[in-house]
Amino acid sequence: MRQEILELAARLSAEGTPFVLATVVWSRAPSSGKPSSTALITADGTLRGWLGGACAEPVALREALRALQEGTPRLLFLGTPDELAAHPREGVLTVPIACQSEGALEVYVEPVLPSPHLVVIGRSPAVDALAEMALALGWRAVVVDDGGDPALHPEGLDVRTSLEDALAEIGPGSLAVVATQGHYDEDALERVLRTPAAYVGLVASRRRAEGVLGYLRDRGVPERDLARVHAPAGLDLGRLPNREIAVAILAELVQLRAAGGVPASTPAAERHEETDPVCGMTVEVATARHRTTHEGRTYYFCNARCLERFTADPARYLHPTAPTP
Repeated sequence: MRQEILELAARLSAEGTPFVLATVVWSRAPSSGKPSSTALITADGTLRGWLGGACAEPVALREALRALQEGTPRLLFLGTPDELAAHPREGVLTVPIACQSEGALEVYVEPVLPSPHLVVIGRSPAVDALAEMALALGWRAVVVDDGGDPALHPEGLDVRTSLEDALAEIGPGSLAVVATQGHYDEDALERVLRTPAAYVGLVASRRRAEGVLGYLRDRGVPERDLARVHAPAGLDLGRLPNREIAVAILAELVQLRAAGGVPASTPAAERHEETDPVCGMTVEVATARHRTTHEGRTYYFCNARCLERFTADPARYLHPTAPTP
């Protein structure tokens, strides 16, 4: 099972798909999760692999999606409330579980986010240099030479000849640079602005850039979209040869990412959760197997035993008697 999970992780990484790896690093019997038990969770809430039983898995899934949303790893300690209170540790997220099992788990939850995605449109020394430098940083770089010949670009670059296909892959964390050198600046930029790219740059002189933006404005492109365009693209490093323009652009992209201008997280699946009134566990409504309606309200339970206890005496859990002083 672990080998299959690692192979799936490698494939998702190559595709640029975000996911979370959750690994049991410690357990105490009678927990069903064992050290090295591993699961892979994707943004839609799908869990592949094994972490533990009905109490541990929903908690790990919930925290995995939070880790994916925030882009930060975490160590979870799942145990009984008494045990958690007796062993507080800094930097460890403690989560009480109150199922029939008295086991405990520690699970390391690690989000694996895709590398920065750069799309450079055009054919010039600056285009190839920018893509090659991005690859050297471990980014995913795509060159779009619409209708061109991939053989005209350095070997090893991912060159696409269809602008439409490349734009379909652009997401909220993508970076797009139009460097078509006046050949089809207006068309390429207008189509890029229809994508949710975090950065849109235009390689052009200031005067040429003003002309391109003015043309698009006359065509009815909204002002809020035109305001997204960085033109001229790149930091102002003075007059540069065409190839060295790539350095100025990459410097601006790195600066933007360092300032948090490029989303590092990913939207996680929406989950509607309720609290089990018997044990206090969090239960996902959509997948809850145990539920009942009492006085017009539906209650959800983590297991059949909690449902049985609630059904026998709802008032005990909905209106608990205050302890005697």
